[in-house]
Amino acid sequence: MTRLICGVDVSGETLDCRLGQDGPCLETARTAEGIGRLARFCREHAVELVVMEATGAYERMVFSLLWEAGIACAIVNPRSVRRFAEAMGFLEKTDRIDAGQIARYAEVKGIVAQEPASPSQQRLRALVTRLRQLTDLSVAQANQRRLVEEPDVLEGVEELLKLVKRQIRKLEAQIAELIDSDPLWRAFDEAFRSIKGVADRTVARLMADLPEIGTLSNKAIAKLAGLAPMAKDSGKRKGKRSIRGGRTSVRSILFVVASVVSRHNADFKDFHQRLSVEGRTKKAVRIAVARKLLVRLNAKAREIRHTFANAT
Repeated sequence: MTRLICGVDVSGETLDCRLGQDGPCLETARTAEGIGRLARFCREHAVELVVMEATGAYERMVFSLLWEAGIACAIVNPRSVRRFAEAMGFLEKTDRIDAGQIARYAEVKGIVAQEPASPSQQRLRALVTRLRQLTDLSVAQANQRRLVEEPDVLEGVEELLKLVKRQIRKLEAQIAELIDSDPLWRAFDEAFRSIKGVADRTVARLMADLPEIGTLSNKAIAKLAGLAPMAKDSGKRKGKRSIRGGRTSVRSILFVVASVVSRHNADFKDFHQRLSVEGRTKKAVRIAVARKLLVRLNAKAREIRHTFANAT
């Protein structure tokens, strides 16, 4: 039997909901009361799954409150839904149509419910995200300081930099404490940092933004991080493979760390040199070394998860 799926088009103020592609609709506010109304709507129609697009944070409250209400949910890529709709001949776009196409996409794709992250995982992600934001701000202000000559303006920049540095130190301490409080994360931290060049920020970023590490195959984890070259062949033509998609925050830090690791670890250094001698471009070498590092980290995480599973 076909599952009954409710597609939800999320905006800043409203939720447009639809059962299947052409079923009953509901428009409600993106508030706790409005989400409660959506939960009742789903129960009345025996909805098995609610699916919504990732909208950059607007969907988080909806996702969380629906799970609390006992309604299974999943979040999907908006670009994939849009391309699916266009492929099905739906070139027009309204909130109601979008909600129907989200439900139809989930049905065809076989989307399954995604359990919400644990409170500790959510806290770690929030702390790591804020640390990244403050680090970017610190770099920007330090660069601007070099161009400032007016004493009053310079004083303001210095004051802001001191505040940002204090907050960065506080966040680093909170992240370290949170990781140390979880036995699995503590084991990951020790294993990952055994690779010379992998430091505390890398470990925290991986745990926060790539919690699947150690649960997927090497190919799958590379694709999830956007480090898997995509084939572009047709007939006798062999197209140039390139990377695309994936989790930018993970990929960006792996690029930086991989260059450090390749200077301090013999096998990574040999791998880097071999690719360079073969005539690979600098970008291709950079991607390959980052992927090799991710695969190594994934293998370590898999071993740790296996050990913990056997211990219980």
